[in-house]
Amino acid sequence: MKQIELLDFPELDKQKTKEEVEDTMNKYRMYRYLSFEDREVSTTSAWKDIVVKTSGGNSDQTGDAAIYNADTKAYQKRYCDRVERAVRRLPQLEQFLIEKRYMDREADYMTDLKMYTQTFQPPIGHKFYYKLKWKAFYKLALALDLNVTKSDQ
Repeated sequence: MKQIELLDFPELDKQKTKEEVEDTMNKYRMYRYLSFEDREVSTTSAWKDIVVKTSGGNSDQTGDAAIYNADTKAYQKRYCDRVERAVRRLPQLEQFLIEKRYMDREADYMTDLKMYTQTFQPPIGHKFYYKLKWKAFYKLALALDLNVTKSDQ
């Protein structure tokens, strides 16, 4: 059986891949913790609705709002589930790092310094922390198809 070597995996552009993963985590927090406001329909028709109806077009404001609300909620749930599944597949230390630093409700106020000096028990060194963080980002980028290879530039 052939042993998988690191050379078999693509070489990623660290900075751009990091930005993609962080953007994904920001989007995850927005979807997970901010409430989605359903679209409401107005009780009176706008002038354009009257014009569209008389010209043979169809304007179903209630149906459009219902479809938008259902589709958006479903998309957000699928997105969050996909990210959570990818994070759950990480090794324990990497999973802990990603969950506390990027997925927690208070993640906007968590810094890398606070993570490796206070959150990890016992505290870990900054070199080990950044190495662990890059490994987690690398795996998430491949799992979520966020990877930016050096040849993509």
